[in-house]
Amino acid sequence: MDIEKRMELILRPPTEEVITSEELRQLLETDTHPIAYNGWEPSGMVHLGTGLMCAYKMKDLIAAGIRFKAYLATWHAWINRKLGGDMTLIRKAAEHFRHSWLALGVKGVEFIWPEQEYDDIGYWNKVINVARHMTVARATRTLEIAGRKDVEANYVSDFIYTPMQVADIFQFDVKICQLGMDQRKANVVARELGPSMGFWKPICVHHHLLQGLARPPVWPLPVGKQKEILTTIKMSKSKPETCVFIYDSPDEIRKKIGSAFCPEKMVEFNPIIDICKYIVFRETDTLNIERPAKFGGKLELQSFEELVKIYRGGKLHPQDLKAAVAEVLVKTLKPVRDYFAKNKEAAECLNIIQTAKITR
Repeated sequence: MDIEKRMELILRPPTEEVITSEELRQLLETDTHPIAYNGWEPSGMVHLGTGLMCAYKMKDLIAAGIRFKAYLATWHAWINRKLGGDMTLIRKAAEHFRHSWLALGVKGVEFIWPEQEYDDIGYWNKVINVARHMTVARATRTLEIAGRKDVEANYVSDFIYTPMQVADIFQFDVKICQLGMDQRKANVVARELGPSMGFWKPICVHHHLLQGLARPPVWPLPVGKQKEILTTIKMSKSKPETCVFIYDSPDEIRKKIGSAFCPEKMVEFNPIIDICKYIVFRETDTLNIERPAKFGGKLELQSFEELVKIYRGGKLHPQDLKAAVAEVLVKTLKPVRDYFAKNKEAAECLNIIQTAKITR
C-alpha cells in the first residue's frame, strides 16, 4: 500500500486533528509498521462514541499497516474512582470493553493491561521523570483528560494521572497517539517532553467526540463559549439519556433518537447531524428518508453535503431525519446485539456492568 493510501486511511473521519501531517508522512516513510495506541478507563457501558467511533479508527489504522495497541487502563479508572474504585468491577468492565470492540468487528488489535506493564520498574522511572519535568500548574491544566475540572483535584493521585498517561506512551513504544480530542493535552505534553527525556515526539491523531443527544443547557450556544459548553455535553455513559449504547434494542434506539435534540434547519451543534456526519455516511452511501407523499415523499440523500443543504433549507423535518438515522443505527448495531446474545462471557460482563452503579 502506498503512502498516500495509508495517509488517507489514518486521516479519514472521524479523525479531527493531526499533529502533524508532515511528521506522520515522514514516519510512514521510515517505519513500515509503527505502533499506535488508544487508552480507555473501563468504567461502564459502551456508547456510539467509545464503541463505533473508536472502532472506526482502530480499523482504519490497522488497514493502513499500523500496529494498534488498545490499552485497557484499569489503574487510571481506579485512580479516577470509577465504579466506586472497585478494581474487580473495573477489570470486568475492561473485559466488557474488549468484547464490545470484537462485536464491532475490530480485528488485529493487541489488547494490553497495566498488570503486564506496571511490574516493570522502568515504567515507574518514566512516570517520575515525566513528573519531574511538569509543574503543578501544568498538571492541573491537564486534569480534563480525566474528566475533571482544575478545582476537582482533591488527592495527590489526581496529579499522578497525567504523568502515568504520558509514561504509557513511551512504555508502549507508541509513535502515534490515536485518542479522542479530550485527551489532547496529555498527548501534547508527551510531544513537548519526549525529546528532552531521551525519547521521541509522538504524532497525535485525535478523533471527533460525538455530541450527546440532550439539549445543551444554553441554546443557542453563546459565541465564544461553544467549545467550553460542548465539552460538558459530549455523549457520556454516565448520562444514559444522552447516548445510544451499542447493544440497545431496536426500540430503544428508535426511542432515544426520536426524542433527541434536533433543532430545525440548524446544522451546527445538532447531535443528529453529528451522527450523520461521522456514522451514517460511513455506514451507507445513501440515506433513505421515508415519508408520505404529502410531505414530499421518499428522499434519497447521496452525501453528507447534500443532507446539510436540504436540512438547512428546511426541506427535511427533524422527525423524518431522526427516523431514518434510527434505522441506520438499528442495522449497523445488529451484529453487536447478536454477539452479546450468543457469547456467554460477553453477556455475563454486560449484565454485571448494567447493574453496577456508575459513580463518574
